[in-house]
Amino acid sequence: MKSILIIDDDPLIRKTLSSHLSKVDYEVSMAEDGEEGIQSYEESVPDLTILDIRLPDMSGIEVLSRIKEKDKNASIIIMTAYDDMKTTVDAIKLGAFEYLVKPLDYVELDLTIKKAFQMQSLEDKVSYLVEEQQKEYTIDNIIGRSQQIREVFKLIGSVANTRTNILIQGESGTGKELVAKAIHFHSPYNREPFIVINCSAISDTLLESELFGHVKGAFTDAVCETKGKFEIAGKGTLFLDEVGDVSPNLQSKLLRVIETRDFMKVGGEKVLKTEARIIAATNQDLKTLIEQGKFREDLYYRLKVVEITLPPLRERKEDIPDLVAYLLEKINRELRKNVKKIPPEVMKLLKGLSWNGNVRELENALTRAVILAKGDVILAENLPVDTGKKRIFPEELISLREVEKKYIQHVLNSSKGNKTRASQILKITRPTLDKKIKEYKLSV
Repeated sequence: MKSILIIDDDPLIRKTLSSHLSKVDYEVSMAEDGEEGIQSYEESVPDLTILDIRLPDMSGIEVLSRIKEKDKNASIIIMTAYDDMKTTVDAIKLGAFEYLVKPLDYVELDLTIKKAFQMQSLEDKVSYLVEEQQKEYTIDNIIGRSQQIREVFKLIGSVANTRTNILIQGESGTGKELVAKAIHFHSPYNREPFIVINCSAISDTLLESELFGHVKGAFTDAVCETKGKFEIAGKGTLFLDEVGDVSPNLQSKLLRVIETRDFMKVGGEKVLKTEARIIAATNQDLKTLIEQGKFREDLYYRLKVVEITLPPLRERKEDIPDLVAYLLEKINRELRKNVKKIPPEVMKLLKGLSWNGNVRELENALTRAVILAKGDVILAENLPVDTGKKRIFPEELISLREVEKKYIQHVLNSSKGNKTRASQILKITRPTLDKKIKEYKLSV
C-alpha cells in the first residue's frame, strides 16, 4: 500500500483529503505545520507528500526545500489557494512534482498522484541517471492564473536551471521576450548578460556581423574589430527574436555554432568559443516554413530542445482582470496618474474583445484610457476600441442588396458626395457608381 503524507494547517482539508485518499486505498498520515511535517517525513519517508504552500510556522517552499535536501527523490505535490507565478516557478525549480490550486479538483488530484507513482516506478527501473535590470524583468511581470499560463510557469521552472536551447512560439504581443528573461533571471547564470537581437530588423549581412562580430577591414565600414553578440553574451543568454526571418545562408552558420559551440568573426581566422544559452522566439509557424524550404529542419530541432508555446490573450480571458490590475499599476507609475477604478461593464467589455494584438494591445488601450480619464475611473469612451455602439453589420438581418445600398450611401456621405473618391474607395468605375446611385435612388 502506497503511503501519503498531508501537510496542511486546515483541519477540514486534512480530514477531507485523508478520507478521500483512504477510500482510494492509500495509507495516510497528517501534519499541521512545517516542523511537524518535516519530522513526520523523516520518520516515515512516505511515498508521496501533499504540501500546502502557506503554513503557520514556515512557508511550504521552505518545507519543500528542507525535505529535498534530505531526500532529493521525494515526490511532493504543492497545493495552494494563493496562485502566483513566482511561487509556482520556485516550487518547480526546487523539485515539486506538481502544483495544484485550491479548491482541489479531486479528479485532477487522483490523476496527479497516479502520474507521480508511475514516475517513481519508472525511476526504480532505471539503472543510471542523466545526471533590464533584474528587478524590472522578474518573474512577476508575467501575469495570469489560467491553466495555460500555469503550464508556462511550470516549464520556466523546469528549464531555468538547465543550459538547453529553448524555442518560444506565440503571436506578437504574447510576451515571448518576458518569458525568455524570466528563464534567464531564474537561472544560475542570472548575473551574466541577457542579449537580445531582433533577427527581422537587421539585414542579412549586418545580422551576421551582429551575431559573430567582425575584424578590422572585413568590409567597407569595418574600421575596427568588433565583438559579436555570441561573444558578449559569455555564459549568459542570447535571445534570437523572430528567428524565422533568418536567411537560409545564415541559418547554416547558426546551426554550426549550435553544434560545435565555436565560430569565427566576419573576415577573421581565429576560432572563438561560446557558452551562451540560445533562446529563440518566433510568431511564425516554423513547420510551414520548413515545408516551403525557407527554414532548415535540422536547425529547427536544434533550437526546440524545449518548446514553450504562449497562448493568445483571447484564449485566456480569465487572466484579463489580473492583467488589467497589473498594467494599470505600471501605467499609473509611469504617467504619475492615479486611475485605478474600472466599472463592471467596462471590465466585461475588456473581457469580450478579441485582442488580436494580445497583451501589448491591451496595455496600449489602457495607457490611452488612463491619459484620457477625467478622474480616477476608466470609462468605455476612454478606450480606443469598438464599444458596441458601431457595428460592422446591421443588427437586423437584411438582404445583400440592402447591405450594398446602405454601404454605398455611407461611402457617398463620408466622401461628401465626391463620386471620384467614392468610386476609388469602393473599387468600382465611375459609370458603375452612377448606375448604382440611379438604381438605389441614392442621394449625393
